[in-house]
Amino acid sequence: MSTNYQRRSKDELARRVAQDIHDGAYVNLGIGMPTQVANHIPAGLEVILQSENGILGMGPAPAAGEEDFDLINAGKQPVTLLPGGAYFHHADSFAMMRGGHLDICVLGAFQVSANGDLANWSTGAPDAIPAVGGAMDLAIGAKQTWVMMDLLTKTGQSKIVQQCSYPLTGIACVKRIYTDLATFACTATGLRLIDAVPGLAHAELETLVGLPIDATAPAEQTA
Repeated sequence: MSTNYQRRSKDELARRVAQDIHDGAYVNLGIGMPTQVANHIPAGLEVILQSENGILGMGPAPAAGEEDFDLINAGKQPVTLLPGGAYFHHADSFAMMRGGHLDICVLGAFQVSANGDLANWSTGAPDAIPAVGGAMDLAIGAKQTWVMMDLLTKTGQSKIVQQCSYPLTGIACVKRIYTDLATFACTATGLRLIDAVPGLAHAELETLVGLPIDATAPAEQTA
């Protein structure tokens, strides 16, 4: 197997996700890696970022030394507020999420199945986070649910699986999976390749994932 390829860094992965967000979209960025997408929204696009703790109109992360710790996202990270941004009650925020008012949510995951089942809140371990938070509301309420994650675990196992073994967050809700090696669409018939990092052969990607990957449509090579 060739190893003549380079994984996307977290910044590169965030930029890859951001380039697919359309102008005028209302977007929720999940806790962890997805929050970095806010720093890579293309210039000239109006993308309205929502946080489930009650913010609409978030901007990129504040510069070092300019943090306001009374202005935080759901992951307790300092954020900025763009002109016209607003604060509101937690219940109103969840009404937005559950009511289908978000175009896209970007979530992290422990596992995603080939048909789009999502497991992102617990591995079942004794020290696992004991609550799902807003992930279920986001995964089912948003018009599109995207996952952003490393393709492999620290032990080299694929996080994309035939069937999730961890507790599910949502069933058949994930439309796209953005990883450090490739981007996939989840369909009723399995995975479809959208793009892969340069130098990564299709056969090797299938070996890493352990599942067949439809590449009948030309795969766009991106960094």
